[in-house]
Amino acid sequence: MSKILVVDDNALNLQLACITLELAGHETVGASDGRNAIEIAESEPLDLILMDLRMPVMDGKHAMRHIKANELTRHIPVVALTASAMKGERELLLASGFDGYIDKPIDVKSFARTVAGFITNG
Repeated sequence: MSKILVVDDNALNLQLACITLELAGHETVGASDGRNAIEIAESEPLDLILMDLRMPVMDGKHAMRHIKANELTRHIPVVALTASAMKGERELLLASGFDGYIDKPIDVKSFARTVAGFITNG
């Protein structure tokens, strides 16, 4: 069983992602902003972080950079989970340091399988 941090300021998106992953056998932790995500990553063992980009307090890119810069957390794969589907966005996010990219809204039929691929390949 993997432990996954899901970070999203939209409570419904957060709940849907967590429930979908839990039904597939994963343990989840939720956070509503990047600062809280950093605190959780530094205090709990995690196998993966799914990070929304646009959030209050601290956005996903800044949080990812902080996580990747920290010796204690840099090993955790951080996957962008975003509705930002502009052309070239995926490549920019991967170049900025994200380990992967998943479009929102999530497809509940394939979401857990897609996420598991990042854990296995992370």
